[in-house]
Order: sequence, then C-alpha cells, then structure tokens
Amino acid sequence: MDADSNDFARREGEEAIALPEQADAGVHFIGRIRTPWTIRGQCPKNGLQTDAACTVEVDPVYAAGLQNVECASHLILLYWMDRAERGLLVQRPRHANGSRGTFSLRSPARPNPIALSVVELLGRDGATLTVRGLDCLDGTPLLDIKPYYATTDSRPGATVDRAGTVRA
Repeated sequence: MDADSNDFARREGEEAIALPEQADAGVHFIGRIRTPWTIRGQCPKNGLQTDAACTVEVDPVYAAGLQNVECASHLILLYWMDRAERGLLVQRPRHANGSRGTFSLRSPARPNPIALSVVELLGRDGATLTVRGLDCLDGTPLLDIKPYYATTDSRPGATVDRAGTVRA
C-alpha cells in the first residue's frame, strides 16, 4: 500500500464476520489526538518509527483529570481507531507471507478497535499534551490516559513469534 492510499480493502486470506447489532457497553471519548497523518498509508507501523511531536487535546470537561500528569515521563494512551474495519478475525499483514488471527496482531482492524501507545510526555499546556510515539490518524478519538510505570508495565522477557510459526 503506498503512502497516498487510504484503501482498507481486504487482502487475500482475510476473514471477516458481521458484528452484533447492539453493543455491550458505551464509552466516552475524552478528547482527540492530533498527528501529521491524514491517511492510513502515512502512519508509522508503531510509535517507535517516528520522532513526530503530536498533541493530545483533552476535552475541557476532563481537564481536571490531568492534574499531576507531568509527574510521569511516559504515558499510556488508549484510543479508538474509528476508521478501522471492525469485522476482521483473520488478517494478512503487509509484512507476512500468510494470514494471522486478529488477536495475535497489533493491527487497528479488530472488533473493538482500541489501540494503545506508550508515549513520551514532552509537555503540557492546559488541557493539551505534547507527546512523541504515536501511530494514529489525525483526529483519532482518545479513550484514556494512564501513567506508564516501568516497574510494573515492562515485561523484559516477553516474546512474540512474528513469523507465526508457533501453533496452539
């Protein structure tokens, strides 16, 4: 897919389902994320692939929740990939020779398109945070902000078989 493409077409080997008509829960977006990327092909595959400074605009009603946020050097941002396909259960990543189950991938296409990034907090101006380490489209809805704790969030021994050769 080229950088100018905004195509979410399915790739060979992908499988999708129809989602239930009624949702199990509701969420409240607490703000919007501003990035330099307006189409999918421009986005980095993960937040470590970019040095771009992005902004997190927290809605004024939630601004009090930012008290002491500057005490953390890094934050976990949870956001809603609102433009992603939601029914894919089997996907074929661009980097892979074959398909993978959605829950073994970090792809935005999933039944609940919740994404997360660990970002470096560069600064705060009122209800706006400047961060580095995002991989989402401009205007992406923000779900939550949490402090990143290296002592509890890091798992140095964790592994993933990216080739997808391990079978359960």
